[in-house]
Amino acid sequence: MTEPDIPRRAARVLLVNADDRVLLFRGFDPARPGQHYWFTVGGGLDGEEPAATGAVRELYEETGLLVTADQLGSAVWHEVTRYPFEGQWYRQEQEFFLVRVERWDVVTQGFDDVELRSIDGHRWWSIPELESTSERYYPVELPNLLRRLVEGARTC
Repeated sequence: MTEPDIPRRAARVLLVNADDRVLLFRGFDPARPGQHYWFTVGGGLDGEEPAATGAVRELYEETGLLVTADQLGSAVWHEVTRYPFEGQWYRQEQEFFLVRVERWDVVTQGFDDVELRSIDGHRWWSIPELESTSERYYPVELPNLLRRLVEGARTC
């Protein structure tokens, strides 16, 4: 009999610089170390932690960038995803927030043990680079989502 998915809530941050590049981390499941993929800043929420509060915390822990929940604003996208990690399957509901910066030098000293074991790099990606790469990244809707958000920011 298959065990049910572990439910999980998460907050993710689309950290976008002045060149409209999004920061992604390169990671892997320690149970499958040869299968790399790219993903956004963020992670699991603590208990009943509000998504915006978790996004602020995760952004600081993973990049060293400190913003307030008010500066963060409302979520720009929501998704439910299912994925394996270390032999378990998770069903994760996640809220995405947009943070714009002129530029940022990423500081990863706040990584926890799991992040230290499963993240081996980071990079700022342009939308065309995401659209043309053969590397895996999540969410798969990222180029379209970014295009909508970036173009929306330019028209305001």
